[in-house]
Amino acid sequence: MIEAELKKHLDVAEKSPKEIAAAVSGLSENVLRYKPCPEKWCVLEVLGHLADAEIILGYRMRQMLADEKPVIAPIDQDAWARNLNYLNSPVAELVAFYGLARHHNLRLLRGLTEADLSKSAHHPELQRPMTVAEIVERIGRHGAGHLAQIEKLKKAAASRPGQ
Repeated sequence: MIEAELKKHLDVAEKSPKEIAAAVSGLSENVLRYKPCPEKWCVLEVLGHLADAEIILGYRMRQMLADEKPVIAPIDQDAWARNLNYLNSPVAELVAFYGLARHHNLRLLRGLTEADLSKSAHHPELQRPMTVAEIVERIGRHGAGHLAQIEKLKKAAASRPGQ
């Protein structure tokens, strides 16, 4: 990854918390909790996931940058959504935490060198090393993907009878 690519990913990642905040501002409880089916997430669960994913990605990146031969601990994101009380978390808190954690991660990422981007950790699920550059790419894409998911959920919730 070259410097221009890094900057592009980080610029996209920087916009995500504001876009997410705008997308969920003023949503009713019905819309926040709407699930198209039981195994799919509602908007509240997406917000909880975004907040926790920022912790996870930040921790993995820090392992890669600071530790010798780190190994990534796999997670089950659906179990996290089920068991970490996302549905009882205040929207404003989730949005604020996502924004602050993203800002903190971006501050670290903006100071990286090209050599830092090639540092890695073994990812047992992928059965290969994962690099800091891959984390940067994920951070750049992650919020946008979930923003689209939130917009789809809002549209589906609004089209339900009685809404």
